[in-house]
Amino acid sequence: MRLVLDTNVWLDWLVFDDPSIATIKAAVAAKRAEVFIDAACEAELERALAYDLGKKRTLDAAGRGACLAECRRVAQRIHSAVPEAERARLPACRDPDDQKFLEAALAAHADFLITKDRALLYFARRRSRPLPFRIVTPASFLRNK
Repeated sequence: MRLVLDTNVWLDWLVFDDPSIATIKAAVAAKRAEVFIDAACEAELERALAYDLGKKRTLDAAGRGACLAECRRVAQRIHSAVPEAERARLPACRDPDDQKFLEAALAAHADFLITKDRALLYFARRRSRPLPFRIVTPASFLRNK
């Protein structure tokens, strides 16, 4: 399986060790799934790691670096952008910052885009023209894998 994770799912993996991510981690560790990330998604993750994440989870430079190193160890880099004609088939997100995740999933030929973002999950429910990948929450990935 080919997966793209949004920033919040990455934070759950790298910072919060959220139990809802355990199935994804196990699939990757067992080589049943591969995670992909592009430069735009990684840049957003890097910015998010610098935020005050609450619950006494502010990371210093070393912690941010360790998280990024783990992301780069786990994920394969998407090096080529999707041609404009293919990107035009994607729906336009209300939040332009979310568009990069749809584009990354398309470029990676992903089976799943895993997200908790309501705007992205909207497309999983309301899409008249099917996407070439499924958009699911971490919890529903467990049921769909």
